[in-house]
Amino acid sequence: MRTGIAWWLPRALLLAAFAFFIFGPVANLLLWSVAEAWFWPNRLPSQYGFRFWERVFRPEGQAMESLWLSIWIASLTTLLCLAVSIPAAWALAKAKLRWRALILLLFLLPQAFPNLPVYINIARIFFTFDLNGTVLGVVLVHAAHGLVYSIWIATAAFAAIEDDLELAARNIGASALTAFRTVTLPLAAPGIAASAIFVFLESLDEFTASYFVGAPEVRTLPLLLFSAAAGGNMQVAAITALILLVPSIAFMLLVERFLRAEVLARVGK
Repeated sequence: MRTGIAWWLPRALLLAAFAFFIFGPVANLLLWSVAEAWFWPNRLPSQYGFRFWERVFRPEGQAMESLWLSIWIASLTTLLCLAVSIPAAWALAKAKLRWRALILLLFLLPQAFPNLPVYINIARIFFTFDLNGTVLGVVLVHAAHGLVYSIWIATAAFAAIEDDLELAARNIGASALTAFRTVTLPLAAPGIAASAIFVFLESLDEFTASYFVGAPEVRTLPLLLFSAAAGGNMQVAAITALILLVPSIAFMLLVERFLRAEVLARVGK
C-alpha cells in the first residue's frame, strides 16, 4: 500500500501543480469577467453579474471594432508572410543554396534582440515614411516578426517532401511549375497552413509593435486590453483577454492536426 502511495502521490501532486499553472490564470480571468464588485481583503467577489460583458459589447465599447481590426491586420500579415515564405522556403529546402543555414539564421534576427528598442527604432523610421498610425505600418512590422515562423515551418514542410515525387511528375511531361503546383505544394500544404496559423496568432496577440507603430490611430484588441488594465478596469481587461483566448485555442487545435511529426523533424535542417 505504501509503495502504491509513494508511486502515485508525487505524480498526482505534479499533475495538480501543472493544472493549476495552466488553468489557474484562465479561472482568474473568468472570475474577474463576472465580478461586479470585488474589494480587498475579500478573497472572492461580493457581487456577480454580466454588466461588464454588456458594456464591452456595446457599440461605444469598441471591443468588436477592435476585434475585427485585429483580425483584418492578422489576415493581411498572414497573406504577406505566405507570399514571401512559400517561394523562399521552397528555394531554401530544394535549391541547395550555399548559404542556406546563414539565410535561415538571418530570419531569426527579429527574435534575437529585445523587442522594445527594435520597435522604437522601427517607429522612428516609419514616421519618416508616414507609416506610423496606419494599418499598413502595423502589418509590415507584424510581418517582419511573423516571417520567423512562416519561413522556418514552411522550409521544413518542403524539406519533408521526397525529391523523387517531383521528378516523377517531370518525367511524365509536367513542367517545373506544374510539378510544383500539383505535387509539391499540396504535399506541403499542411505545414504551410500550420505556419499561417502561427503567424495569424502572433499578429492577433501582438501588443508592443502595435503600440509603438499603430497607436493611437490603429486600436487593436491587445491595445484595448492594455488601456483597460492600465485604467484599473480589470473586468473589461479580463473579458478582452478571454476574447483573445478563444481564437488562440481554436487555431492551436488546428496546428496539432496539420503539423506532422516528419515536418517537425525537418525544422532547421
